[in-house]
Amino acid sequence: MSASRNLAALCLPLGLFAMAPAFAQDATREVVLPVENVRYDYAQVLSVRPVYQTLRTTSMERVCDPREPAVSATLARVMSAVRIRGDDRKAEDEARNCRMEPVAKEHRRIIAYDVDYMYRGSKFRTRMDRDPGNRLRIRVSIAPQPFD
Repeated sequence: MSASRNLAALCLPLGLFAMAPAFAQDATREVVLPVENVRYDYAQVLSVRPVYQTLRTTSMERVCDPREPAVSATLARVMSAVRIRGDDRKAEDEARNCRMEPVAKEHRRIIAYDVDYMYRGSKFRTRMDRDPGNRLRIRVSIAPQPFD
């Protein structure tokens, strides 16, 4: 009797251990997605409008005041005689009152395109990263509306 009890005590945990994968499989059921009804076609492009991004930059540039006309010819001759080699730019900057100033510039660049197109009598609009040209390849997917 003791041997049968030991055998039963040993078989019960082994049986539960062997059934564990069966319980685990029931908990993780696979979700099956229906095959989607998809095809590709072409739509007529009605209009394409570029979308711009404006970039503002500031850089330091040399700005000089205009020379005074009365003194410029005489002063230029005197300065050219007095200039020491290597100081040409400095002497010219002082004569014309040159200085470094921040100058703001704006640059526009295209970041996208707003595209209006027509497919089977209906008009649509989308934003794309490139100009599609006269026609646009589209993906058509049809599925029934699920009940609410």
